Amino acid sequence: MRVRSFAQGQVPAAVRTQVLALEDQAWPRAAGEQPGEHDPALRPEAMVLLDRDGFVRASLTILSKELDHAGRRYVASGLSAVVTDRARRGQGHGLRLVTAARERIASSGADLGIFSCDRPLAGFYQRAGWQVLPGAVLIGGTSSDPFPSDQWDKLVLAGLFTEHAREHADDFSHARIGLYPGEIDKLW
Repeated sequence: MRVRSFAQGQVPAAVRTQVLALEDQAWPRAAGEQPGEHDPALRPEAMVLLDRDGFVRASLTILSKELDHAGRRYVASGLSAVVTDRARRGQGHGLRLVTAARERIASSGADLGIFSCDRPLAGFYQRAGWQVLPGAVLIGGTSSDPFPSDQWDKLVLAGLFTEHAREHADDFSHARIGLYPGEIDKLW
């Protein structure tokens, strides 16, 4: 198994076809609905876990932007569209890819990695090294049309990778964090 990364638009056609099939397993599109692209302003980076025969076993996208929170600016990245082939779940493929994504974000110069997940998935992400931010709410969408994570049963997970982020860690717990990634990727 190997992890590969591609900028949006640079994903080989055979890999993209497989990623779309995995995404359709998790989030089926209506008949005739075209697959969406991530907002290019968020510098999407596709990550896939390929088996030795080149088949995609898990995929995700890393999205990145600057984040203003509690009067400070941070470079933030997060996970979006995390999916593992339904027939191969429970074999560690998703965990391996999410761990690799955390390492990728940590080495990218980002101050923090931050995203939301369904509450039952928190343990999975914690095994990959992410930490739950207690009481935190991630606010997506735009400032004029907010899309808060607390409208569902979600938790916010993070990795604080720089001294700047770690010294202000308390600002993130029990806080409403205005991520505002836009209209396309309302909440990554």
